[in-house]
Amino acid sequence: MESKEAREVDVVVIGAGAVGENVADRTVRGGLETVIVEGDLVGGECSYWACMPSKALLRSPQVLAAAKALPGAAEAVTGDLDVAAVLRRRDSFTSEWSDSGQVGWLESAGIGLIRGHARLSGEREVTVTADDGSTQVIGARHAVVVSTGSVANIPDIPGLRRARPWTSREATSAHSVPESLAIIGGGVVAAEMANVYAAFGAEVTVISRSGLLAGVESFAADMVIESLRSQGVQIMTGVETRSVERTDDGVRIETDAGTVTAAEVLAAAGRRPATTDLGLDRIGLEPGSTLETDDTLRVDGFDWLYATGDVNGRALLTHQGKYQARAAGDVIAARAAGRPVDDVPWGAHVATADHNAVPQVVFTDPEIAAVGPTAEQARESGRTVRVVDYDLGHVAGASLSRDGYEGAARMIVDEDRGVMIGATFVGPDVAELVQTATTAIVGEVPIDRLWHAVPAYPSVSEIWLRLLEEYGRPSGT
Repeated sequence: MESKEAREVDVVVIGAGAVGENVADRTVRGGLETVIVEGDLVGGECSYWACMPSKALLRSPQVLAAAKALPGAAEAVTGDLDVAAVLRRRDSFTSEWSDSGQVGWLESAGIGLIRGHARLSGEREVTVTADDGSTQVIGARHAVVVSTGSVANIPDIPGLRRARPWTSREATSAHSVPESLAIIGGGVVAAEMANVYAAFGAEVTVISRSGLLAGVESFAADMVIESLRSQGVQIMTGVETRSVERTDDGVRIETDAGTVTAAEVLAAAGRRPATTDLGLDRIGLEPGSTLETDDTLRVDGFDWLYATGDVNGRALLTHQGKYQARAAGDVIAARAAGRPVDDVPWGAHVATADHNAVPQVVFTDPEIAAVGPTAEQARESGRTVRVVDYDLGHVAGASLSRDGYEGAARMIVDEDRGVMIGATFVGPDVAELVQTATTAIVGEVPIDRLWHAVPAYPSVSEIWLRLLEEYGRPSGT
């Protein structure tokens, strides 16, 4: 097909996932003509194959488990989990994998959409190839923003690629449940999908060459491991996968601890930036590389190229990517208009929180909610810290929510400054606790002042009072 004539706009955003959408929204609000380029569904990974469908799959089993743990409700629960109904509910959250609603939002926000695969083809220039082979060159007067996200990493294990493994996409969009599932990897996807498919009745085996959920506090990971094992999940840690083979009956996995067979295998060994076929070589960068940025999300060495979300490797979480997107969109608009740039720490145009105030939730049962460094990381940073632990099950609100509630909480305090720098909670429905911790960390609220933030009784939030009591009264009293 013949190429179309070149077009020029103020800003080109590559990738119409949640992060790219937020960048474009902020630049349009800042008065800049913006187009967004997408070769897949508008809305991206989070909307169709990650955050939303995975949490929809996890929620029903968790609610059923909670009901069975509460006298009165337990007697009313007479049936098993309706897996087909859970899958239908999941489909509703993905809009049946239709992006018409997301496209409508772009139109209402004044954001232009170009369908096709985008590649950087020069300074401030993007070439888009449509499905029919036609191309369009788009020049950016002010900025090009790469928001292409990440893709599942398939480990270099002999036979694994030929075995046609599931990735997180297949695991979250499946319309039937295999009799058995082997999961290679030990991160969040591995833990959450083990939880889902065990609840659905599959025999699940997790094979990890290190531990499970190694990035969180060990006491929290241990509680999740114990819970998964109680559901029948076989967890093999410290085990190397040597080869994978697709057979007539499923897959055969050879490890240094023996052979594992399953109907399907899920590769859940992390993610890598989606920059392989982006034209980075045309501007002197390595294809497939992480795009390192400063705190205004501008790619190092460029005054016109920005990277937001997973592609910059700062914090591979949707909410953190959207936070970056807001900062990037606003700073692009400010620079285009010649306005002052507020790039001091915690300024309007920087993503300071990426360094030490990143909240995350692992939506297993029990959940893990954490923000800031772990105790080990805090000590390794050279800070003088105090670690305060408390049994979450001893809090009145927790014991009322579920009989036999088991959970734990940890607060990490920088003793030199008298402020909290990290917190971890593990237990049923602890996700909502992490925002209070995040607010205290970002605001650098002194421990002495936190005593005056009185939690309502009897709520699970009373954990804050208990942690402070363990820490000790303010001013040494």
